[in-house]
Amino acid sequence: MLNRVIAPLRHDIQDITLVQPDEVVFDNGLRVFVFNAPTQELVKAEFIFQNIFDGSENSLLHTCACHMLKEGTETRTSAQIAAEIDFYGAYLMPEYSFDQTALTLYSLNKHLSAVLPVVHDILNNAIFPEAELETYIRNNKQTLQISLQKNEYVARRLFFTTLFGESRYGRVPTKEAYDKLNKEDLVALYQKQIQPQNCTLILSGNITGDVLKQIRELFDVQWANTVRINNILTPEFPVFIPKTVIEERTDALQSAIRLGMPAINRIHPDFPAIQFVNTLLGGYFGSRLMRNIREDKGFTYSIGSAFASLQHTGFFTIAAEVDITNTHKTLAEIEKEFDILHNTQAPEEEVALVKNYILGSILGTIESIFSHADKFKAVYFYGLDLSYYTRYNEIIRNMTTADVQRIANTYFDYDNLLKIVVGRNN
Repeated sequence: MLNRVIAPLRHDIQDITLVQPDEVVFDNGLRVFVFNAPTQELVKAEFIFQNIFDGSENSLLHTCACHMLKEGTETRTSAQIAAEIDFYGAYLMPEYSFDQTALTLYSLNKHLSAVLPVVHDILNNAIFPEAELETYIRNNKQTLQISLQKNEYVARRLFFTTLFGESRYGRVPTKEAYDKLNKEDLVALYQKQIQPQNCTLILSGNITGDVLKQIRELFDVQWANTVRINNILTPEFPVFIPKTVIEERTDALQSAIRLGMPAINRIHPDFPAIQFVNTLLGGYFGSRLMRNIREDKGFTYSIGSAFASLQHTGFFTIAAEVDITNTHKTLAEIEKEFDILHNTQAPEEEVALVKNYILGSILGTIESIFSHADKFKAVYFYGLDLSYYTRYNEIIRNMTTADVQRIANTYFDYDNLLKIVVGRNN
C-alpha cells in the first residue's frame, strides 16, 4: 500500500537527449532537415528564408511581404488558397522575425499530397494583389494609430529605435512607411528572397519515403533559383550610450518602464550563465523583481526581464507598467536589486531553485518530435549544433553562488542601461 507520508524519491535532471536530424541538400541548394517520428500522423513543414536587406528598402517591406504570401497567386485567389487548405484540415501560417521569414504547413500525412502543391504555388507564383495590399495598409494604419495611444507600445518602440537605430532591429512601423508600400517593391523582394538557395526546410513528423519523394519532386525538380543572391547585408548598429528617455503624457494613469542595453547573443560561451542570472533576477514568476516590486511593494501586476538573442546581436531588457505615483519608486527598487546582485552572494537554496526551474522548463518543452525540431532551429541559424544544449545544461547544473555574482558584475550594470519612461516621471 502506498505510504503517503513518505515523499517520492527525487532525482536531479541530467543531460537531455535530443533527436539528431537527417540532412539532405537538394540540387537547387535547398537544405532539408528531417526529424522522423513514424508513429506521428501529422507532418510539419517549415520553409525558412533568411531576410535579405540592402539598407534602402521600406522598413515595413519584409513584414508586409510575409503577411501577404497567402493573399493570391497567378492561379489562386486568397479565398481559394484558404478553402483548399481548410478543406483538408491543414494549417498554413506565414511567420516573420527580425532575421527570417517562414511559411509553415501542418498537415495529416494522408492529405499532404493535396496541400503541398498549394505551398509550391505560393512559393513560386505569389502576386501580392493590389486590393489585398490596400486592405493590409488601411488595417495596419488603423492598428498603429490605436497602438500609439498605449504607453507600453510607445516605450517598446523607443527602446528598439534607440538601441538599434536604422538597422533591421530598430525599424518600427510609421504611417509614412505604410503609405510607401507598393506591389512592385513587394514582388521584387519576393523574387530575390523566396528562393531555394535561400531556404532551409525543416520536416518533422511521420516523414516516410513517399513524403520525401513528394517534397523532392515539388521543391527540387520544380523549384529553380531565378536570381543570384549576393552577400546578405550585415546590420550596423549605433554606438550605445546609456541615457534616460522620458515621454511625458499628462493624462496617463500608468507609466510604461523599459530598461535595457545591447548584449551578447547565443554564440557567446557565457550566454547560458547569463540566462541563469537573468532568470534569478526577473526571468520567472518567482524572480527577485517579481517578489519585490509585485508581491512586496504592489507597484505592478507584472514585471520581467529577458536576455534575448538575435542573429547579429542580443539585448537585455526589463519591462513593467506601474501607477504614475510609483515610477521613481519602481526604478529605485530595480536599482536596489542590481546592487544586491552585485554585492551579495545568492543563497544556495535560491541557486538550487533556479537550476531546477530552468532544467525543468527545458525538459517540459520537449514533448514531441516538433519540440526537438524547434530546439534544432533555435541554434542552427547561429552556426551551432545540438551539442549546444549539452553544454548549456552542464553550465546550468554547475552554477554556484560565486558564478552568479561574477556574471552579475560582468553583464548586469544598472548604470549602463537605457532607461525609458512613457507616462509621468513621478
